[in-house]
Amino acid sequence: MSRTCLNLLLLPTLILFAACASRQPAEPGSPVFQHDVSGEITPWTHENFDNEEGKYTFALFSDLTGGEREGVFAVAIEQLRLLRPELIVNVGDLIEGGTTDREQLAREWDSFDQRASRAHAPVFHVGGNHDLTNPAMWEVWEERYARRYYHFIYKDTLFLVLDTEDNPPDFQWDLAEIRDQAGLVVEEKGWGAFEDTEYGRSTERKSGRVSAAQAAYFKQVIAQNPQVRWTFVLMHKPAWERPDEENFSAVEAALARRPYTVFYGHVHAYLHEQRHGRDYIRLATTGGVQNTSKDMAIDHVTLVTVSDDGVDIANIRMSGIFNKTGKIPLNGEDLCFDIKNCGDDL
Repeated sequence: MSRTCLNLLLLPTLILFAACASRQPAEPGSPVFQHDVSGEITPWTHENFDNEEGKYTFALFSDLTGGEREGVFAVAIEQLRLLRPELIVNVGDLIEGGTTDREQLAREWDSFDQRASRAHAPVFHVGGNHDLTNPAMWEVWEERYARRYYHFIYKDTLFLVLDTEDNPPDFQWDLAEIRDQAGLVVEEKGWGAFEDTEYGRSTERKSGRVSAAQAAYFKQVIAQNPQVRWTFVLMHKPAWERPDEENFSAVEAALARRPYTVFYGHVHAYLHEQRHGRDYIRLATTGGVQNTSKDMAIDHVTLVTVSDDGVDIANIRMSGIFNKTGKIPLNGEDLCFDIKNCGDDL
């Protein structure tokens, strides 16, 4: 065999070897930053890179329902694929719900889960009033997702996932009935008539409930995890806005000596408040119905970066997240993400 033929046979092997070698990880202890600029003067500001060990970012999205606007949530998931958080949580109202038809509920949950599965990161379920309208829906939730309230720890951060539809079953059935009646009034007379319905006037329309058993569970979880660097509390309805509220107050008291942040939803408009010296943040929508009468009625996602120094929270309007081509994914330019910039209610 000629030397030329031998070289041609060896060439693919050498290329493959070089490619594999180029992908080898750096040796332990290798410098993170390398350059060939000599002297004290450099074309950069400093070398204290924002690469703190243990720092991570998670994302939140919020209400999809009340008349989900087609395409918005799918775009949000594609945008979260671009942003690459390590995990994704939410504040509930993931399906329209409000029914006892198990086949319909299966279709709605299958649709949500199929779209959510596009995310790189795991998506943690949080139940809202649309997801847990009645005890029949509680059963469906538990069959698919096990627990209606739970906790988890990620990188020394405690997440508490609350169920704010935690009413006695008979009470929840009655609540579902007056909610359905209010829906019929809205269909006939429009949203202007909603506040005059029995459901519209009810405490449960605006505030959630946490049972004594649920509060006891979270108090125990908090006591068992005293040294976590931060705690995040996730729920759908604000559980503290009830005149007879005492169970969530017990959870707040258990959290009093540590840093924590509360995220919730339900109203479809963004709001930041402080309570007990902590941030209580109401997220807006990620596809849910919007209303021009509400300030900050926008579609957005939220990025939270956790480090030993604390947390940084960045809210990003979906209308401002575009990919390398300069386009919002999935033809998002054709959608409205901010009702006040689009004209009519959607």
